[in-house]
Amino acid sequence: MIKLFNRWETDKIKVEDPGLRPYINLKPIIVPKTGGRNAKYMFYKSKDHIVERLIRRLMVPGHRGKKHTLTSGHCCGKMLHKYKVVEKTFLIIEEKTKKNPIEVFVRAIENAAPRDEITTIQYGGAKYPKAVECSPQRRVDIALRMFVQGAYTKSFKSKRKIEECLAEEIIKAYNLDPSSNAIAKKMELERQADASR
Repeated sequence: MIKLFNRWETDKIKVEDPGLRPYINLKPIIVPKTGGRNAKYMFYKSKDHIVERLIRRLMVPGHRGKKHTLTSGHCCGKMLHKYKVVEKTFLIIEEKTKKNPIEVFVRAIENAAPRDEITTIQYGGAKYPKAVECSPQRRVDIALRMFVQGAYTKSFKSKRKIEECLAEEIIKAYNLDPSSNAIAKKMELERQADASR
């Protein structure tokens, strides 16, 4: 039996959202690190394990607006460091929820992935927002980015560790708690899209 981090089974977890099913990879693997083996394929990210995508997002979380300082102090690019952060995060999730943390993580992604967003269209000299449907791969990317940015924001300049903040963010998204950064961002995006239809 192949278990992720040699602890948790992933082969029995089913992705309930049919749109996200091809883009959340849960193939049995012990160490979630492909080393860029899938980079030759189109949409190669969806061939990588979903936990590996979280680790990679932790290494390069991206900035929020012009506030680079909120994330750049943590971005060392060390895969092993982020690997340990994610493993500790899943241990905290398992302790708090008494469930398989990979399943909790997958449900949290399904809950936090926005269905619609807005784009700006320029017609003549005027710009106006237009609602567009979000592609499935982008939905997963946005959810992962919001988890990581929410965790970094809470751990920056505080005594809380990144593992605790990330675990809290994932559990809140799993429970559809509006105080989660990812759920709040999803609701805001969908509300803006509804307003600009």
